[in-house]
Amino acid sequence: MKSIKLLGTVAATVLWSTAALAQSFTFAVNQPVPDNNALGLTLSTNLTVAGGNISSVNVALDINGGFNGDLYAYLAGPNGGLAVLLNRVGVSNSTSQFGYSDPGINVTFSDTAASSIQYYQSLSYVLNGTGQLTGTWQPEGVAIDPASTPSAFFGAPQSALLGSLDGTNPNGTWTLFLADMSAGGQSTVVNWGLDITTTVPEPSTLALAGVGLAGAILLLRRHRTQVG
Repeated sequence: MKSIKLLGTVAATVLWSTAALAQSFTFAVNQPVPDNNALGLTLSTNLTVAGGNISSVNVALDINGGFNGDLYAYLAGPNGGLAVLLNRVGVSNSTSQFGYSDPGINVTFSDTAASSIQYYQSLSYVLNGTGQLTGTWQPEGVAIDPASTPSAFFGAPQSALLGSLDGTNPNGTWTLFLADMSAGGQSTVVNWGLDITTTVPEPSTLALAGVGLAGAILLLRRHRTQVG
């Protein structure tokens, strides 16, 4: 009986083994973000993604010009989940109420990055030849009104990260929203992209699971015959 239980356990474990399928999507935009306008710019795209549910998402975002501290941006998934990518980077108190003045970003957002983009000027960072921030950063994740008082931003929790999309169905309409919350400068979205990893059952492990289950059933029948 112990051998039957062991074989059944192995088969059940193998049955749930999964592989990861990574897919990339890039979208050319070249549209300005309306200056000092909370209605902002909404970019929507309908995707058909192979595999099962989401296991991870990274976002590439290229914005040129304007002032980074003016910007608010979030990504909404087609079936739940919302990540705040930018929320007035650098804003923290009355002496930094306008945030950082660097003119744009060309970055990748990933929950596994070493640091949040929120106060990147207090860290080691690199600007390219046009003054855009570069590198891979955690989303800001601060889910408060971008029109909040400056002091509300400092110490606010990262409660809206890309992990909120994990486990959801990736198929349908994805939405990237951006708003410029302060007058002056012109930010333009050049392009953006998604790296979506989904879970996929491995055919070989499913077949092995079938063999394991069949073996367990055969042993069980033999055991019953011997007992009878």
